Amino acid sequence: MSTVNIAKMLKSAKEASFKMPLLAADVKNKALNLMASALIKKKDYILKENLKDVRAIAEKDVTQSTVDRLTLNDKRINEMSVSLKEIVLLDDPVGKIISQKERPSGLLIKKVRVPIGVVLIIYEARPNVTSDCIGLTLKSGNVSILRGGSEAIHSNLAIFKVLKEAAGKAGIPENAFSFVANTDRKIVDFLLRQDKFIDLVIPRGGEGLICEVTKRSRIPVIKHYKGICAVYVDSEADLNMAEVIVHNAKVQRPGVCNAMETLLVHEDIAIRFLPGMAKKFKEAGVEIRGCPVTYKILKGAAKKAKDKDWGMEFLDLIVAVKVVKTIDEAITHINTFGSHHSDTIVTDDLVVAKKFLSEVDSAVVFHNASTRFTDGYQFGLGAEIGISTDKIHARGPMGLEELCSYKYQVYGSGQIRQ
Repeated sequence: MSTVNIAKMLKSAKEASFKMPLLAADVKNKALNLMASALIKKKDYILKENLKDVRAIAEKDVTQSTVDRLTLNDKRINEMSVSLKEIVLLDDPVGKIISQKERPSGLLIKKVRVPIGVVLIIYEARPNVTSDCIGLTLKSGNVSILRGGSEAIHSNLAIFKVLKEAAGKAGIPENAFSFVANTDRKIVDFLLRQDKFIDLVIPRGGEGLICEVTKRSRIPVIKHYKGICAVYVDSEADLNMAEVIVHNAKVQRPGVCNAMETLLVHEDIAIRFLPGMAKKFKEAGVEIRGCPVTYKILKGAAKKAKDKDWGMEFLDLIVAVKVVKTIDEAITHINTFGSHHSDTIVTDDLVVAKKFLSEVDSAVVFHNASTRFTDGYQFGLGAEIGISTDKIHARGPMGLEELCSYKYQVYGSGQIRQ
């Protein structure tokens, strides 16, 4: 696919973006249901294409977490299908009145939710992103341009083709979503200069990708750089609960952005909590990098942490552990070394919990729950187009409403300004 062909695609996408807000909710929902069914019916085809990508990447020097993100199976395709059906059940955000007021002049001013327009999604080796993003942009009345990484090209194209065919049967415009099949990185540079046609860029992937997209883009970018998530176990924590939450946050899927990377433990319970937690970590193959107090308590079950470990996104079975003296020290540590993504406090003290939730400057803060819940599907958004640690427009998991802007619709009866 040449830049000439991509330019034609973008022009058609822009034209489609003026039609998409006019689609009735039942038309979009019909398409989403057909798309969900098509993923199941064409499962064997999708898995066959995915296997090509998995075999190719297995020959390269990559981490197991990268292979895991790329790999599809029956369970993950079923989850993709369910996710589309969940989006059907959500209210259509397009045209919703956010607020309205009547001015002394008699003007009635309505603030109405509208789609952003053309959204470019640039992502790496996670094929389910193809399905989630198409579903969310379609329901929110946006047009999407998808550009996946070379590692997942067969998987992404297979999913795209299956969904495209199903959407067409429901009467969705031909250019409602498109896929850029050219994996040349120069194409990304070309796309990021097309501010005449593209309204928003959402990068989905590692910090390197997000930094490059942000640096090169002429178009607004919604992003998060890292997922340095922390769990703080307070002096008033239920230690059994804390052990389960910490284990889940680190071990359940360590290669994702909402996995725990830092464990903070109050000094009053460190001696009681850390040895048992270290045993659980050892069983799961987790490497502990501890502060001097942690290192002393665990007596050889931990390595000495280096300064750089407190700001590391390991994306692996590695955790940095620090013993702190106060809740204030824990909050300061998170705000200093964290990535403002997701952080948890485990405590039975509601006053301390409230302080943590109020003062930790992150997109999502939890009380007595794993950071792994930072996810659009888990938050009832149907799926997520991404997670934002920005503070403008969207923050945290992004769903339908975050894919919308607004316009003012003003009703008058002949008023003129004096």
